[in-house]
Amino acid sequence: MSFAADTKKELTQISQQSCCARSELRAILGLGGCFATIDGRRQLLVETENVATARRIYTILKEQFETRCEVVVRKKMRLKKNNVYAIRLPGAPAESVLEQLGWTGAVHDGPLAANWPKPDDDCCKRAFLRGSFLAGGSVNAPGSPSYHLEIYTVSEPMARVVLELMNEYELHARLTPRKKGHIVYLKEGEKIVDFLNLIGAVQALLKFEDTRILKGMRNQVNRLVNCETANLNKTITAAVRQLENIQYIEHRLGLQQLPDNLREVAELRLRYPEANLQELCRRLGNRVSKSGLNHRFRKLGEIADRLRTNRTT
Repeated sequence: MSFAADTKKELTQISQQSCCARSELRAILGLGGCFATIDGRRQLLVETENVATARRIYTILKEQFETRCEVVVRKKMRLKKNNVYAIRLPGAPAESVLEQLGWTGAVHDGPLAANWPKPDDDCCKRAFLRGSFLAGGSVNAPGSPSYHLEIYTVSEPMARVVLELMNEYELHARLTPRKKGHIVYLKEGEKIVDFLNLIGAVQALLKFEDTRILKGMRNQVNRLVNCETANLNKTITAAVRQLENIQYIEHRLGLQQLPDNLREVAELRLRYPEANLQELCRRLGNRVSKSGLNHRFRKLGEIADRLRTNRTT
């Protein structure tokens, strides 16, 4: 299963008290529930591709409202051809359930995305967000190139309720329109971890955090390696240029014609062609600083450039 499916399976195994179970069901029905007329009968309908979520809805309806619903399984005909689990509840029992959940909308065919009471208690807010993720949530695997968690709903008012609840916990969630609906999303790895902790997905949180830490360490190592490689390339390029200048001066003028301080570093570079400035400073007994040594090499470069210019004129 995908990381998102594993997360939803874990969420459906959380035991909860009656108020939280009802708050979770409100979110599921608000994001994914609708009234539909099937075979001439109006029914409450919820569809999901996640079997654990379907089992969770069935269990809550049975335990909280002592009602039995019908579960229909069909296979999608496009793309991955996954199973779709449809939970159906006949009109009269459905209206009774909705009344007990506090829904105040009119009974007609269409989504149940509005007219839901907002949860007040902290535990019920967490349960509502858990139900929102079960109904319309997805999250990238922690090893993906980018972090992304989103909750999709067809209703903008419902999306704003989810957004407001998430941001009560300082998750910095954002809302954006999507084809035929809206999504509330998180992009920061740290905030996704906070959200998973908020809704009780502890195992998913630990897996996400472990992978995120390893990914961060790997990126840090790569940055250090790249930095060291860049410094090494810079050192090699500078050393090659210095050797070329010194060898040209030796060929055209002779190192004996140089001032003592320049002749000293020229001979040192010829003796240690692979050394960096710090190592050359140590070879000189630290009598000359790196900046002073670099200044002498610039002087040698200027002498070599003058010799090349005089040769071409």
